[in-house]
Amino acid sequence: MFRPQSLIERKSTLFSIVVIGVVAILAIPVIIPHILHGFHLMHIFLHIAGITLAIFITILAVLAYSRLKTKRLLLSTFAFATFIAAEAVLVIDATWPGLYDLGDISLLEIGHLLTFSTLGLLALGVFRND
Repeated sequence: MFRPQSLIERKSTLFSIVVIGVVAILAIPVIIPHILHGFHLMHIFLHIAGITLAIFITILAVLAYSRLKTKRLLLSTFAFATFIAAEAVLVIDATWPGLYDLGDISLLEIGHLLTFSTLGLLALGVFRND
């Protein structure tokens, strides 16, 4: 009998679902328009891989936090979720450069700030004494 919980119990199945989901969601707006752009497509795939891994690790961190309820895991969960946002901003900047800048701040700078925030949250989680 099929149980939906079995999808998240096996990490390989969960990772496959995340990869298929991310590629399916980003195929039409991001991947297909740049399919013939050579190395630029590789740059976009690098960010898509980052989004995929960040989503996968965030899901694992949420599951671990739901079992253990430690503040270190909560900080790690927020860090990985922040990395999802950073990679999303960077893939938007790589796909449509200069189109979605926020005033004087470019999306590239926002992506770097979010990546730095990720490192800060991970450092807080590592150095925290529970």
